[in-house]
Amino acid sequence: MLYIKNGMVHDGVHREGFPGDILVEDGKIKAIRKHMEEGHSMEVPAGAEIVDAEGLQVYPGFVEAHGHIGLDGYGIGYEGMDYNELNDIISPQMRGIDGVKPMDPALPKAAAAGVTCVCVGPGSANVLGGTFTTIKTVGKRVDDMVVRDGVAMKCAFGENPKRVYRDKKDSSRMTTAALLRETLFKAKEYMEKKEAAGDDISKRPAFDMKLEAMIPVMKKEIPLKAHAHAAEDLFTALRIAREFDLKITLEHVTEGHLIVEELAKENVPLAVGPTLTSASKFELRNKSWTTPGVLAAAGCQVSIITDSPVIPQEYLPLCAGLAVQAGMDPFAALQAITINPAKHAGIADRVGSLEVGKDADIVITDGCPFEVSTKVKHVFIDGKRVCTE
Repeated sequence: MLYIKNGMVHDGVHREGFPGDILVEDGKIKAIRKHMEEGHSMEVPAGAEIVDAEGLQVYPGFVEAHGHIGLDGYGIGYEGMDYNELNDIISPQMRGIDGVKPMDPALPKAAAAGVTCVCVGPGSANVLGGTFTTIKTVGKRVDDMVVRDGVAMKCAFGENPKRVYRDKKDSSRMTTAALLRETLFKAKEYMEKKEAAGDDISKRPAFDMKLEAMIPVMKKEIPLKAHAHAAEDLFTALRIAREFDLKITLEHVTEGHLIVEELAKENVPLAVGPTLTSASKFELRNKSWTTPGVLAAAGCQVSIITDSPVIPQEYLPLCAGLAVQAGMDPFAALQAITINPAKHAGIADRVGSLEVGKDADIVITDGCPFEVSTKVKHVFIDGKRVCTE
């Protein structure tokens, strides 16, 4: 049991914070009481851990919509990188969960900064790279850290697949699109043959692990998670998703501010970043901190991302602060690292806001988390203290 009292609660759903108390039981938020409500006092169960948050700010645990923390390996060089399959440009059968290192020192660093849940998976070397998983940032065994596995299928457009496979398989944007379409056509046919065969094993197509992995995508159970920076790549990703009637999320969206009207009409989740880096390739030349704010102001669902370890995971709140400095509405920025990434990853029923019934992932700070001078005082994941100042 955990009882947090007298804090200024920012629930991630309502624009204005309120003084209130939070009661946690069995890792879930059991009750939230606003002090302005008549009869706001809450009975504290005997034996509950009490945290007096007087003068402090209480937030939902911060959520990353797109990164590779745990699959990279902090401080161990190339041999620790497990986020790209480099032998096969089409590898949807890969599962991010199988590459996560729970002992990665980057994970406790993230937790100490209030980043309590991350959506992690394969990188962008391949046209199809495999599935992402969502995990809490504490634990010794990845199976026990999972919020939801297989939340999205990674695909990639632009420079990365071309660079990695230029001498093997892919030398143009047209090739990338054609390889993806070919796999989607094959997956559609494979799925239809399986369905037509029913229980008759003799009529089923020969098992194909790659195509089997694509069935949840074809059934719209999970989205394509499309790596795309440049405007033309964003449009190609959307074009292919519409051709096959698939769900899609757009990742990075570096030139999104240049095509904001078009993206607003598409109404798909957008994960923007990483922006706290140099323009290391041509498709990043229009990188700007204004992008998330411009897109959010147009009504888009925006998440701000670090793409960790491109930006260390613990700097997620700082990235939101830099977006605010560039003009983003502060509440939109808070939602861009809480409820929006939870929606983006399909786990908003568990995390992303302080609401009754959700996981008790709670961050308590001595000020606005966007400011570099702010200190994280307490972090709770599933109602358990994971760090304190």
